[in-house]
Amino acid sequence: MGEKTIYKGKTGRKTIQDHYENYLHTLPFEVERNYVDTSYGRTHMLMAGPKDGKPLFILQGGNCINPMTLSWFSPLANQYRIYAPDTIGHPGYSDQTRISATDHSFAQWVQELMDHMGLNKCAFIGPSYGAGITLRLAAYMPERIDCAVLVSPSGLKLGSKLNMIKQIVLPMLLFLATSSDKHLSKIANRMSANTMKEMDKQIIGDIFKHTKLEQEMPKLTEKKELLAYQQPTLIISGNEDVFFPEHLIKQAAHEVIPNLTDFKSYDMGHFPSEEHFIHINEDIRLFLHTYYK
Repeated sequence: MGEKTIYKGKTGRKTIQDHYENYLHTLPFEVERNYVDTSYGRTHMLMAGPKDGKPLFILQGGNCINPMTLSWFSPLANQYRIYAPDTIGHPGYSDQTRISATDHSFAQWVQELMDHMGLNKCAFIGPSYGAGITLRLAAYMPERIDCAVLVSPSGLKLGSKLNMIKQIVLPMLLFLATSSDKHLSKIANRMSANTMKEMDKQIIGDIFKHTKLEQEMPKLTEKKELLAYQQPTLIISGNEDVFFPEHLIKQAAHEVIPNLTDFKSYDMGHFPSEEHFIHINEDIRLFLHTYYK
C-alpha cells in the first residue's frame, strides 16, 4: 500500500508546501520547527516567541495552512512561547492520516504533543476547526487547559447547510470545473466579508484544487461533556460567518460552556480582516493578562 495522502498528486503537494514556506517568510518573528511522533502519526510543529514565555498552543484552522492562521495572532509572539502544530490530516507537513474530530482522538493527539514539550497545562487559541479540537480537549482532558480563546469556532453550532451549499459549495464546484477567478473570488468574499487578502485567496484556491478536503466538522459539543471544564473561556465570533453565525454560536456557548467569561462579536465573516485582528488580538491580550496566571 502507498502512503496515505490528502493530496491529489505530487505537484499539488509541492504547490501547497511552497505556499507554506512562502507564508513563513512573511511572519514578523523567527520560527523554529520540530517533528513529534504521536500515536496518530508524525506531527510537524512550529514554535515561536521567547523560550521563557508562558506557553500558548495555537491550533490551526481546517483545510488551510498553519502559517496562515498563526499569522493572525502575530502580536502574541512578543510575549508568549507559541506552539503551533500542523493539524494531522490537513495541509502542511504532518502525516496525512485523518483522525476523528468526534471522539477522544484529537484530545489524545494534543496531550501527546504537550507531553513531548513538557507542558502539564497551558492556554489555547483555536480558530475555526482548531476551536473544535480545543473543545474536544476540554471534553476529555480539561485539566490540560489553563484558559482558552475560540475564534470563529467550530464545535458549537453549524450555520444553514443550504446557505453553505449555495454560497460556498456550488461556487467551489464551478471553480474546480473552470478555474475561474470569478468563482474563487465569490467564495473568498463570502468567507471574509470582502476582506480576504489576495495571497490567502490563491492559497485557498490551490487547496481546493490539490487536496481532498476534510469534510467532517468537529463534533457539536454537548453540555454534559463540559461539566468538568471550568476554565475561563473567551469566544470571538462574526455575525457574517456563513459556517458558524454569531447568533447561533452565542446561544450555544452560553448553554454549553460553564465559565464563558466573555463573548465578543464583530461585523466580520469567517476570515476576520486585518483591521478586525487588531481588535481581536487586543481582546486576547487582555483576556490572557486577566486569566492566565
